[in-house]
Amino acid sequence: MQTGFPTDFLWGAASAAAQVEGAYNIDGRTPSIWDVVYPGNTAFDEHPHVACDHYHRYKEDVALMKELGLKTYRFSISWSRVLPNGVGAINPNGIAFYQDLVDELLAAGIEPIVTLYHWDLPYVLHRQGGWMNDTMPDWFAVYTKVIVDALSDKVRYWCTLNEPQCFVGLGYEQGHHAPFYKEKSSLAAITRNTLLAHGRAVLTIREHAKQEPIIGFAPCGQVFLPDAESPDAIQAAYDQTFGAPRNAFDIAWFCDAPLLGTFPQAVCDYLGVDEVLSTEDMHIVHQPLDYFGFNIYQGHSTTKRPETGAFDGAFSLGCPVTAMDWPITPDVLYWAARFAHQRYGLPVFFTENGMANADYVMPDGKVHDPQRIGYVHSYLKGVKRALAEDIPVIGYTYWSILDNYEWAWGYNKRFGLVYVDYQTQMRTLKDSALWYRDVIATNGADI
Repeated sequence: MQTGFPTDFLWGAASAAAQVEGAYNIDGRTPSIWDVVYPGNTAFDEHPHVACDHYHRYKEDVALMKELGLKTYRFSISWSRVLPNGVGAINPNGIAFYQDLVDELLAAGIEPIVTLYHWDLPYVLHRQGGWMNDTMPDWFAVYTKVIVDALSDKVRYWCTLNEPQCFVGLGYEQGHHAPFYKEKSSLAAITRNTLLAHGRAVLTIREHAKQEPIIGFAPCGQVFLPDAESPDAIQAAYDQTFGAPRNAFDIAWFCDAPLLGTFPQAVCDYLGVDEVLSTEDMHIVHQPLDYFGFNIYQGHSTTKRPETGAFDGAFSLGCPVTAMDWPITPDVLYWAARFAHQRYGLPVFFTENGMANADYVMPDGKVHDPQRIGYVHSYLKGVKRALAEDIPVIGYTYWSILDNYEWAWGYNKRFGLVYVDYQTQMRTLKDSALWYRDVIATNGADI
């Protein structure tokens, strides 16, 4: 039995290129989809053109990560920064930026984790249909090889796709994120292209990496919590978690094929198609992975609201919520780890977890965020419980290292451990950052 966090536990934090880098049109970079389609679609028509200016301030940001003692930093690559046309000519300035970032991280004793795709599709490829175009897996394989050739001599950890449930579900099904489409009729093709892109990326990394790679991806989805710790209640929660799809946020939709080699018939029924992946497709999609990344922020109840018949995200009147109005459900990391390992058999890596809070600089010049400390502390107790039950959890990644561009919500949702004044780009460590530093230094001894 594991009595605490293992000595090699990967304490980290994360970001995404479009949310922090800025520098959207310099040094050869071309626009991503988020640089173009924001008007009329995002809060206050805010865009990521400057964001946190991490492109120019990465050394300052890595110094803050080192001060916090991070073991890992998960970041994504801006596809259009390294391949301005999506494919073809490589931009040496873009490659150099990521090579310099990796060098800075390693010099600070921080393990880089590279995410290949975190929603910022090159606009030039979007104009050719984006994820609806059946050439996307080929494009993605070409892009992947460019990054592997450039970084794999120093990067071991790889993450192919971040939250396909979101960039497909919110981007193409519900119209809440870029490209802000409602294209249910295209979901089967988009799903196939997304899963093939993942499989092609894994194959490309395995073939061309210059050192032994550690590969996963970072899905999200609705984890249902049992109403009681009885066998029947636990089974009901498991069945809801992996059961019939309610929308593209279904976990099994994007996870069963890569990890089990089967595609859920319930999803085919939902999409109104006989099949999504052919046998040949499945041979590409179903590739061995080294960890199951999981982005989890909240759990869901197995109880339906009687007036609507919908599953209730809140568990009681006055349920505590974050600034995103997401219920605070501390047990979810335990059940997420338990259910994911039970179904997929891989070590679990929590690649995102965190909360948005009403943060601001106080008169004393500091940012006091006790709610975030309480949130992370209570959620980490679930990780500790999973470890105590010998469920392999290899790391926890706080989202996010910096306050940043929060997609369609613009800049008024602050998830960061580090407060960013967007007018001056001044960084301030929040109380939660200092608390997290102590957690890492003691390897979670007080959790």
